[in-house]
Amino acid sequence: MNLSTAIAELQLSDYEYTLPEEKIAKFPLEKRDASNLLHFKDGEIEHLKFNQLPELIPAGSLMVFNNTKVIPARLIFQRSTGAKIEIFLLKPVAPTSVINEVMIKTDTVSWECMIGNLKKWKAGEILSGEVIYLNQRIQLNAALIDQENRIVKFTWSEEVPFVSIVEASGEVPLPPYLNRKPTEDDKPRYQTVYSKNEGAVAAPTAGLHFTDEVLQKLIDNDVKEEFLTLHVGAGTFQPIKTENITEHNMHSEQVVVGIDTIKSISKHKNKLIAVGTTSMRSLESLYWFGVKLIREEGEEFLIPKLYPYQQFEELPSRIESFEKILDFMKSNNLKEVTGSTEIFIMPGYNFRVCDGLVTNFHQPGSTLILLIAAFTKKYWTKIYQDALDNNYRFLSYGDSSLLWCQKG
Repeated sequence: MNLSTAIAELQLSDYEYTLPEEKIAKFPLEKRDASNLLHFKDGEIEHLKFNQLPELIPAGSLMVFNNTKVIPARLIFQRSTGAKIEIFLLKPVAPTSVINEVMIKTDTVSWECMIGNLKKWKAGEILSGEVIYLNQRIQLNAALIDQENRIVKFTWSEEVPFVSIVEASGEVPLPPYLNRKPTEDDKPRYQTVYSKNEGAVAAPTAGLHFTDEVLQKLIDNDVKEEFLTLHVGAGTFQPIKTENITEHNMHSEQVVVGIDTIKSISKHKNKLIAVGTTSMRSLESLYWFGVKLIREEGEEFLIPKLYPYQQFEELPSRIESFEKILDFMKSNNLKEVTGSTEIFIMPGYNFRVCDGLVTNFHQPGSTLILLIAAFTKKYWTKIYQDALDNNYRFLSYGDSSLLWCQKG
C-alpha cells in the first residue's frame, strides 16, 4: 500500500506533551456529571460542566454510545508454595473468539492472558481457587496450555456461566497508570450507567460522566441515541514505541452492532456524535466495512489498521455505506454484525461518519492522542494546554470534552 508522504512521515515526538502526575485523576468525583467539560468548536474553547452537555448538542442529532460492560478481568491464584499468580484476561480463543458467546459458556473456556509471576507457574501445574457464587462454593481451575502464547484454560465445578465466575472472583481491572488497588467504589464507578454486554477489560471512559438525568435531558431535547458494543481491550493502554507512527502494532478490538443501529445511521442526515473513542473507532470501521462490501472485497468484517489510507478513486457517502451493510445483513438474515478492527486513526485521516466526539483527556504519545489530533487538526495542542492551565483532571477518571470535527 502506498501511503501518502504526510502519513508515512508522522513522528511520535510531535504528539507528546508533559502530563504532571498531580493532573492524573486517581479517583472518580462523587457525582458523575459534576466533571468539567471543555467545549471545542471552530477553533474556540469554552469551559463548562458536564451536566450542561445537552445544551450543546443540536436537536435532531444522533449520539452513539458503547454499551460494553467491564468484567473483573484480574484473577488471582495462589500456588501451594504461597506464590501468587495473577491472570489478566485479554481475549478468548476457545471454544470461540466471540466474547459475548464465551461469557455464557458453562464448562470450559480458554483465553489469551497477561500473566504475573509466569516463571513460577510450572508446566502442567493446575492452579485452583474457590469461588462463592449465590452461596455455592465453586472450584475454579486454571491450566497453562500454551506458555509461549500465554493461553490459559479455565474449568469449574458447577454449571454456571463463565461471566458469573469472573464477577464473583475477579478484581476490577483499573488502568495501570492509576497505580492503586481497586476499592468497592470502583465496581460501580468504573462502569457506565448504560453498560450491558460483558467483555471489556477497560472502561469506555467517556461514558463514565453520563447519568440517567443527562441522558433524559438529551432525549427531551430531541437528541436520538443508539448503542453498539466494542469490547475495550488492554491494548488501549499500549504505548507507541516506534518513532515512525505507522509502524506501531495497532491492537485489534471486537465490535458488535445490531441491525437497529445500522438502520438508524443509514437514515440519519444530521450531526452524529460518538461517545468515546471506542464508539468512534467502531463507527468509522463500520463505514469501511460498507466500502469493502461495495467494492466486493469479501464479506468479512475485518478492518486492517491502514486500510483507509490507500488510494481510492471514489468513496461512498456515510448513508450509502451503511445502506450496503443493511442490505448485507438482510440478505444473510443477520440481526447483528460482529467484526474486528485494527483501524489506526491519525492525522491525515478523513472522518466519514462522526461530526462530534465526547471524550476524556488522554496520555501523551498514545494512539488516542493521535485520534484527537486527526479530529481537531492543529488545535489539539491548544485544547490540551488549555485543559492543563485550567486544572482539568486527566485520564480514565478525569474530566471530559465535547469536540467538533475541525475541517480543512
